[in-house]
Amino acid sequence: MNIQDINIKYKKVLIRVDFNVPLDAERNITDDTRMVKAMPTIQYALAEGAAVILCSHLGRPKDLSADSDDRQKYSLSHLVYHLSELSGAKVQFVDDTIGAEVEAAAAALPGGEILLLENTRFYKEEKAGDADFAKSMSELADVYINDAFGTAHRAHASTAVIAQYFDKDKRGFGMLMNAELTNARKLSHNPAKPVTAIIGGAKVSDKIQLLKNLIPVMDNILVGGGMAYTFLKAKGGAIGNSLCEDDYLEMAKDILAEAQKENTNIYLPEDSVIADNFAADANTQVVASDNIPDGWMGLDIGSKATQVYSDVIKASKTVLWNGPMGVFEMEAFSKGTFTVAQAVADATSDGAYTLIGGGDSVSAINKAGLAEKVSFVSTGGGAMLEFLEGKELPGVKAIEG
Repeated sequence: MNIQDINIKYKKVLIRVDFNVPLDAERNITDDTRMVKAMPTIQYALAEGAAVILCSHLGRPKDLSADSDDRQKYSLSHLVYHLSELSGAKVQFVDDTIGAEVEAAAAALPGGEILLLENTRFYKEEKAGDADFAKSMSELADVYINDAFGTAHRAHASTAVIAQYFDKDKRGFGMLMNAELTNARKLSHNPAKPVTAIIGGAKVSDKIQLLKNLIPVMDNILVGGGMAYTFLKAKGGAIGNSLCEDDYLEMAKDILAEAQKENTNIYLPEDSVIADNFAADANTQVVASDNIPDGWMGLDIGSKATQVYSDVIKASKTVLWNGPMGVFEMEAFSKGTFTVAQAVADATSDGAYTLIGGGDSVSAINKAGLAEKVSFVSTGGGAMLEFLEGKELPGVKAIEG
């Protein structure tokens, strides 16, 4: 059930948002994407005359004592001004998540205004999925809406456990959560062929389950980033000092064999931009990816690989991109990633459905200025991966179950 299907007129509505935004040393927001993406749900509720209570986590606070640096650093109070700017509504902040002060503020909150609660993770009960903590939060509102896809894979108190304290017709998904699920299901349920996954990043170990799940669904899997060298070594290639997970060489062989059995094409980069040091000003050259000299490491896919990957992407009807092709934060090793970003945008303009999922890919598509040129950019890296791995997401099950 979605927020539009629930009667929220003049009700108290508790919305779990994902306001886990990056802050600089002065506590200024450096990327407000997650806040912006939550606005349609918040503004819909405000327009319905609802009194909107927002809860979220921010960062990973370790020291939960009252006057700790973590309390200062990760307080949601830093977001109040910008939240008011984005929503156009009056925003009150209460520096707690449960308790008498919060209850009083929620009870007095008029329709059309927002009450922002303090960081849910200032209570250890949040991550523990504590039922009493969830029940206390539930008593603040008539309706519960989960719009935090980024944390839907966590069985935390405010993302999953809380839903049981609301009747089925008084709990639902926000617009962002609904869009994330709709788009993820487009990939996993009868996608238009050819279907291509671009999988990058440092480690094979992080993507094993994803790769296994994608093989039966995909026509092509393009492998880039550090993880490519584990596959290349598994095939007998010389990879120099490139990143390699020796514990996963057999697993890499199994994945390649499984892909062959399923007629799924796995592409490894034919050539690589290599460096004699992990540094922006290192000496570089382009060589065959399976013939990298000792003392050198692959830090980006080379021009031949970039061309092959671009051609495959542009010939696809459905594309998933998760993970960069190289160390794109350094200009010398960014070309592969940005060329792939452009190819994904080109495929989209030719009618392909394209989904970007995963923090680094999102960062890359934004840096390339192409976020508006693809079909969907997911806000939930871990949650999107677990969904595509076929796992049940606690935050989804709690609403639908």
